[in-house]
Amino acid sequence: MTNPAEENAPHDPVLYHEIILALRPKSPGRYVDATLGAGGHAGGILEASSPDGYLLGMDLDPQALAIARQRLARYGDRFSAVQRSYVHLRETLAELGWQGVDGIVVDLGVSSMQIDTPQRGFSFQSDGPLDMRFGPEQPRSAAQIVNQWAEADLADILWRYGEERSARRIARLMVQQRPFETTRQLAEAIARGSGGPRGKIHPATRTFQALRIAVNDELRAVEELLPQAVEALNPGGRLAVISFHSLEDRIVKQYFHRESRDCVCPPERLICTCGHRAVIDEISRRPLTAEEAEIQRNSRARSAKLRVVEKR
Repeated sequence: MTNPAEENAPHDPVLYHEIILALRPKSPGRYVDATLGAGGHAGGILEASSPDGYLLGMDLDPQALAIARQRLARYGDRFSAVQRSYVHLRETLAELGWQGVDGIVVDLGVSSMQIDTPQRGFSFQSDGPLDMRFGPEQPRSAAQIVNQWAEADLADILWRYGEERSARRIARLMVQQRPFETTRQLAEAIARGSGGPRGKIHPATRTFQALRIAVNDELRAVEELLPQAVEALNPGGRLAVISFHSLEDRIVKQYFHRESRDCVCPPERLICTCGHRAVIDEISRRPLTAEEAEIQRNSRARSAKLRVVEKR
């Protein structure tokens, strides 16, 4: 299966073929790409649901939306896009008058396009402002967190969101040496304070992950999205979620496991009293991962995990 979105593609969508196989797009059908990006997955869904499938794309990033709209213009009114976070999925579908959808894809990773744009501040590989916001309307940047938050609060997010073992030491370093204005300035300070690289992983990697998650409130957003997505599915509709680190994947895994069970009472309770009823079925208890050939083409795919459920 070829990827129609690869023409002039600014990024290579992760697990493209697996997403198309998982969602089983058909015509007529209604689909949502809740993390549209440059339209890689969306293009495949539109192609597979031809001639009468519709797709709604959602994204906070105006730059990505502009690229996606241009690349997917050939699908005419079968495609529409809004600059909005996926936490507003329910109200967005209501505004469109969509009573239900047949498939939803969510790619929780930062796009290569965002990482490769220094001005966005997601990476320390190139110097840029400490920003890290998915959309320009978001209230706080990484610079505000690094330069204004208390040491204890910085240590807390580094530990919780970055699983950084040196969280307290790095937080203390930030407070002692701030203000920081650029990504490289912060990364070099962390590297000096930690005694250099830890194998292949730069000492600032977990700190940058933690700051990005805090800036965009990513974990709360995932928790808000999942029930809305399941609610929006028609019977037999599928939700496919790609995660890239254990914190997100744990949220997705636990939610899917809970909502695919008829009883969520504690195991020591012999008689069910919760009244919970399963609303989804897990397509596979184990996540799908990228083939070695894809990893060779796109190293970002190495950490990708795809979980898929079907609405009862």
